[in-house]
Amino acid sequence: MSTIDVKVPDIGDYKDVPVIEVLVKDGDVVEKDATIMVLESDKSTLEVPAPVAGVVRGFKLKANDKVSQGDLICQLESAEAGKPAAAAAPAPAPAKAEAAKPAAPAAAPAAPQKSAAPAAASVIKVAVPDIGGYSGVPVIEVLVKDGDTVEKDATLIVLESDKSTLEVPSPAAGVVRGFKLKANDKVSQGDLICELETVGEQVVVEAAPVAAPAPQPTVSAPAATAPVVDAAPLPAPVAVASNEVAYAGPATRKFARQLGVDLTKIAGSGARGRIVIDDVQAYVKRTLAAPVAASTAAVAGGSGIPPIPAVDFSKFGEIETKPLARIRKLSAAHLHRSWLNIPHVTQTDEADITEVEAFRKAASDDGGVKLTMLPFIMKALSKALEAYPEFNSSLAPDGESLILKKYFHIGFAADTENGLVVPVVRDVDKKGVAQLAKECGELAKKARDGKLKPDDMKGGCFSISSLGGIGGSHFTPIVNAPEVAILGASRAQIKPVWDGKAFQPRLMLPLSLSYDHRVIDGALAARFIVLLVKLLSDVRRLAL
Repeated sequence: MSTIDVKVPDIGDYKDVPVIEVLVKDGDVVEKDATIMVLESDKSTLEVPAPVAGVVRGFKLKANDKVSQGDLICQLESAEAGKPAAAAAPAPAPAKAEAAKPAAPAAAPAAPQKSAAPAAASVIKVAVPDIGGYSGVPVIEVLVKDGDTVEKDATLIVLESDKSTLEVPSPAAGVVRGFKLKANDKVSQGDLICELETVGEQVVVEAAPVAAPAPQPTVSAPAATAPVVDAAPLPAPVAVASNEVAYAGPATRKFARQLGVDLTKIAGSGARGRIVIDDVQAYVKRTLAAPVAASTAAVAGGSGIPPIPAVDFSKFGEIETKPLARIRKLSAAHLHRSWLNIPHVTQTDEADITEVEAFRKAASDDGGVKLTMLPFIMKALSKALEAYPEFNSSLAPDGESLILKKYFHIGFAADTENGLVVPVVRDVDKKGVAQLAKECGELAKKARDGKLKPDDMKGGCFSISSLGGIGGSHFTPIVNAPEVAILGASRAQIKPVWDGKAFQPRLMLPLSLSYDHRVIDGALAARFIVLLVKLLSDVRRLAL
């Protein structure tokens, strides 16, 4: 036995490269070219192989340690390292020397010495297995190369169909021959992957002994093609992953990094617990389906979504740090939670409010309550909600039922110096436009003065976000959970509208209806907004 040092190879002038995967531990038995650990530079990953077969000694590295070219990784105690191949025997001594020593009898039995001789090799063809009738399936991961030694059931390649990934294992232990596949190649069932050169059990043969005291002439033997192990053969190597590092391939690791997923939290479903891409996808789906435990976790990038990296902006110029208002922090957490948990869809349309606007101006000029478009929209919404009760509901926490509400409380987003708040007007269906305008004005003033009470913002069934006084066209409002829909109203504009004979100037109000697609489908949303447009286009309908 001899010992060799295993050092970090050439890694392209990088220094302090992190160890992202450790595949052995001190005392493990490894084969030649078996991966000891995986490093990751800024641009690629690098697998560090064992230069010879042997036993790992002095291995102390762990995940997240940093190494540079030439650093000592471990030592390998190996019979192969430093063992010279058998040399040809020296030429026979001169006759004089032979006479000086008695010749050994030709037929005398020699003390047996055991040595290993390989059995005849056989070749196995490895083809793509049954992949469910798919053809042209892409290779997403290649785990071996031509000449590699693999164990039985070791993964050779990973395929990916439309619905799943498939690891193709080695049917036997052996040496990979004729392997030419690479990532993104496409294969079908029965296509040849490679050939496996397998070897049977070692055969024990008798070798001529070495003379005890003095050298004797022997018959020359051919040079050995493999090292001869004097001791008992080493046990088959076992791939052992560190308890601190997940067992996954480069493609899976890249996918997990893109999503910001910690692989150590995932249980692998692949061979020998290997984590595959499907495991990462399933983990993300489970995490997103779970409720966010705290608002701070949501803002900080919970649910498996990577946080936005911190940047020192002072390096680029003068900055000022201004604390975020409490209302904005609370709103941010609530909106983030809603956006993560609700599958949003936004339906847009335009309502012809020419007649409603004329009526609004005339009513305001009469010296009564100042009217805006908001109470008209509220009144129209109460009728649309009554016609389509799914919009006036909430999804039960277990997701198995719908809670339909028999009341019509509508909230509206009020802009304040500290951020948006949503006061709620109750029983909109039972109130006239003038009364709704009065209550909206009072609630908006309380919001600006910071005097809204918690009860003023509770119990809403539906919300309105109106940007008409500021500008813009359509936008995508975020559903105010646990509500299932929200209406966005933008600035109305005069547009030419065809009346069947000619284009007429009409005042068109852009509407954006965002909804929870788990509760409301596209057809229902279209019917809802069409009815809303019809109600807003004729003020008389609001009185019905």
